[in-house]
Amino acid sequence: MNDQMKTAIVEFVARMPDWIRRDLASKDQPARTRAEEALAAMIVNAVDQTGAD
Repeated sequence: MNDQMKTAIVEFVARMPDWIRRDLASKDQPARTRAEEALAAMIVNAVDQTGAD
């Protein structure tokens, strides 16, 4: 993983929506799963955008 990709992921995590943070910590399994899937998709998107530069 290169520095540009690491920076993109760190920046994304810093601005991650509050609902994802809440749902990741939730005891409700469907909410956690939904948040995990959304987070994974957003990270993939951030990485893809980094690779496009």
